[in-house]
Amino acid sequence: MKFVHQREHLNEDDLVVIECSQTCNIRLMNDANFRSFKNGGRHTYHGGAFDTFPAKIAAPSTGFWNITIDTAGRKIDTNAGRKPPFTHKIKIVRRSTSRLG
Repeated sequence: MKFVHQREHLNEDDLVVIECSQTCNIRLMNDANFRSFKNGGRHTYHGGAFDTFPAKIAAPSTGFWNITIDTAGRKIDTNAGRKPPFTHKIKIVRRSTSRLG
C-alpha cells in the first residue's frame, strides 16, 4: 500500500491538522504500531477515515508519533477515467512547549 508518512515529536494535546484533496485514512501511531502497519500487521492508531477537512487529531501523549495518509480502498469516480491528483498538507499546532532534549 502506498502512503504518505511523516514522523514528529509531539507534546500531549498538540494538534495534527491535515488538509487533503480526497477522502483518506489518517493514522497517528507510535513507533511500534507504525512498524506493524508497514509490515501489514495488526496495529492501533488515533484517527480514521476522513472526508471533511481540515481533519484534526490531538496527540494523546508526549513522544514521537507517525502520521500516515492513504486513500486505500477508496474508488475515485471521474469521467476521464483518471485519478485526480492527490494533494495533502500536514500542519502541527503546538499547544505547549517542547519537552524534547
